[in-house]
Amino acid sequence: MMQHLIVFPVVLPLVAGILLLYQRQGLVRYKRTVSVAATVLLLLVAIGLLRQAASGEVTYYALGDWQAPFGIVLVLDRLSALMLLLTAVLAVGAVVFACAGDDEKGSNFHGLFQWQLLGINGAFLTGDLFNLFVFFEVLLLASYALLLHGGGKARIQASVHYVVLNLAGSSLFLIAVGILYGATGTLNMADMAIRVAELPEERDGLVSAGALMLLVVFGLKAAILPLYFWLPKAYASAPAPVAALFAIMTKVGIYAILRVYSLIFGDSAGGLEALEQPWVWWLSLATLAAAGVGVMAARDLRLLVAYLVLVSVGTLLAGIGMRSPQAVSALLYYLIHTTLITGGLFLLAEMIGLQRGKAGTRIVKGRPMVQGAALAMLFFVGAIAVAGIPPFSGAFGKALMLNAAEGTQRLWLWPLLLLTSLASLIALSRAGSTLFWRSHRGTISGTPLSRCQWFGVIWLLSAAPLLVAMAGPVSSYTQATAEQLATPQVLIRTLLPDAGDAQ
Repeated sequence: MMQHLIVFPVVLPLVAGILLLYQRQGLVRYKRTVSVAATVLLLLVAIGLLRQAASGEVTYYALGDWQAPFGIVLVLDRLSALMLLLTAVLAVGAVVFACAGDDEKGSNFHGLFQWQLLGINGAFLTGDLFNLFVFFEVLLLASYALLLHGGGKARIQASVHYVVLNLAGSSLFLIAVGILYGATGTLNMADMAIRVAELPEERDGLVSAGALMLLVVFGLKAAILPLYFWLPKAYASAPAPVAALFAIMTKVGIYAILRVYSLIFGDSAGGLEALEQPWVWWLSLATLAAAGVGVMAARDLRLLVAYLVLVSVGTLLAGIGMRSPQAVSALLYYLIHTTLITGGLFLLAEMIGLQRGKAGTRIVKGRPMVQGAALAMLFFVGAIAVAGIPPFSGAFGKALMLNAAEGTQRLWLWPLLLLTSLASLIALSRAGSTLFWRSHRGTISGTPLSRCQWFGVIWLLSAAPLLVAMAGPVSSYTQATAEQLATPQVLIRTLLPDAGDAQ
């Protein structure tokens, strides 16, 4: 059974999605039950896979028993297991929140939600570039429909930009994969790592072009400057549970950069070693600066949270740009924190908007809220955590990132990251004081919120204190993950035991 567990994160949402798309309208209770049950089961599977990967052993599942490099393989190591668990935790909060009524504002929400999980999980598990492209397309197709869920002018406008840019990115991805296949003769990432190490010097330029085209595609998914302009409006206009799940979408791009460039263009790649590093480093700093300006300029709570996602993207990419096991360990801890907290803040923004009536999520004075005290407390926890203020996980994650910087890296990262954190704190303080302190006159507005909504927000925001309480084991796991990424020979020898000796 444990041998087949690796394929469950792909098969489970696939089957659940088929069951949920059987009938477009109606059967609300049935769809909610199936969707929540499938997501909770996915969480249990992800926990089992994490325990399996924690030993350090790399395992794989060869579909149809066709072995690498010719067959399709799903690979489980510490990094993929961590990303699967993070996705499942986020999805549980989002899907329970949606059961409060957001799922009924359009059709096929739960089926599309499960297929979004199918694409995300497949991208984290796949062992070859072409299937990474396939799973990217699955998650993008589901995200197009989810972004439009419920309709409205703002969503349609944002979705047009989102779809056009991602279609262009998909075309570029296919071209890049074709170039790399033509130059190396393989699509399996472990096999490609071996062939790149043995590549004739005259092919370096071709492979370098393909690799940098892939970086553009992954940068678009991760929303790095100057490819981030689609994100703020898309995330701000998406339904709250969709925006919360989208918090993991930028991390798919970051995961792809980590996986592809540490495995294929690692220490054994000769002249192609770390070819992405200077691009990622400088563009991550530029993303941080631009996101800090966006945070200060935001006049809507949802837009503010969207720019906070961009702040996290810049921070995470800076960790990749530093290219050291310590930096990778720090960025993985910070990645867990920022994904769950920003997801929770998207849900919280929706709850605040529902209780403010016409004022919605705009950062303007409005009438006091029915459950304003509880919402204010949750907002305070989320704001402190995402801004990086002690005693919550944001402070610990950013401290790890700052400590990982070496030499001249500190001259750039320290002031930028600290100034961006200050900008986030100022913007969140302004938003909180306007929403809760200045909105104290007039009759109380809004109706009591659903238990599903409270559960979704508390489930995600509780990561802020829990990640601090469990900082020791979490940091140990991320450090071991970073060391495993720095030694790709283990993965290569597992998939290709004969060819792995060449490494």
